Amino acid sequence: MEPIELLDIISKGENSTVQFKERLPHLDDLAKEMVAFSNTDGGIIIVGINDKTGHLNGLSFEEIGTTNRDLVITATQKVFPPINIKTETVTENNQNIVVVYIEEGISKPYKDRNGIVYVKNGSDKRKVISNDELRRMLQSSGNLAADEEPVTNTTNNDIDIEFFKEFVKRKTGKSFDEIGQSLPQILNNMGFARDEKLTLAGLLLFGQKPQIFKPVFSIHCVAFVGNDVAGREYRDNEPPFEGNLSELYEKTMDFIRRNLRKIQVKESFNSLGKLEIPQEVFEELIVNALIHRDYFIKSTIKVFIFDNRIEIISPGKLPNTLTIEKIKLGTSIVRNPILFSNARYLLPYIGIGSGIPRALDFYPEIDFIDDIDKELFIAVIRRK
Repeated sequence: MEPIELLDIISKGENSTVQFKERLPHLDDLAKEMVAFSNTDGGIIIVGINDKTGHLNGLSFEEIGTTNRDLVITATQKVFPPINIKTETVTENNQNIVVVYIEEGISKPYKDRNGIVYVKNGSDKRKVISNDELRRMLQSSGNLAADEEPVTNTTNNDIDIEFFKEFVKRKTGKSFDEIGQSLPQILNNMGFARDEKLTLAGLLLFGQKPQIFKPVFSIHCVAFVGNDVAGREYRDNEPPFEGNLSELYEKTMDFIRRNLRKIQVKESFNSLGKLEIPQEVFEELIVNALIHRDYFIKSTIKVFIFDNRIEIISPGKLPNTLTIEKIKLGTSIVRNPILFSNARYLLPYIGIGSGIPRALDFYPEIDFIDDIDKELFIAVIRRK
């Protein structure tokens, strides 16, 4: 880091990724800061800066050595699992400042020696006490998948057996009799049941009435008059759609088709019009929402149709290191592995990261928003 860059950071004060320390605190307190950075978006600790005034109070040669030693001890012995850090000394106006770089961790949740999990909350930190938040952290590190979890109070009797048999035939090319296993065996072997309960994937894909057990795992569609989500005039507004993922997909596509304009493509008055936005765009984006949303977040998928745009809002920010630029190029990270590997037999889904690029090929007027604070991923399709 160049001195001018350091001064620019200092001038802007502390925030969720920057923290000042005049000298290192007690190592247990330092560990809490490292834990919070590792569990959130990473960041830097700048040592030798008064956190109240922003004034430089540089370290001596001896203090630089002691500081680096204590940083390593804290990162390796007081943070669990241990983390790797990088440090450098930046000199400005004969003042030696130590900059500590902490990356966002890949083995969340990180804890201090008391087993407490911290995350950044603005320029401060907070304890994580919610089980749902802990599950999402485990999910982000690849150690837990929502669709693999058993759903309380479900049994094998809650699936649509005929629909499931059709799926098995389509996937394996064999009937139940030819496979030679019982229903519970097949469900367990395919990841759709565990501990005599349906997994979330089994319930969502094959449940007769999934919303009895998971009421908010639905899709809510509204067509507004105007362009304001706070508006009270609707062209079309139904209760949230219910059913398995295939049924949710079909009901949502029907809603979109009936609320988009039709454009005449032939001179004949009686010729069928085409949708103002290619249907393929919505096929890709709705399936993407159903398969890749965060099922640890108890919220519906929303499809809002305004006069100037359509918004498809999925619970959950982009996982891990995924960015909007990467998904436009076809990069994907699997959040729900069982849904991901089986959706192609039930939905128009290829599953190789091609959904977003294909939607953009059909209709480039799409913006994507990764709302980290609200934990939402939003596709905004502009109407012409």
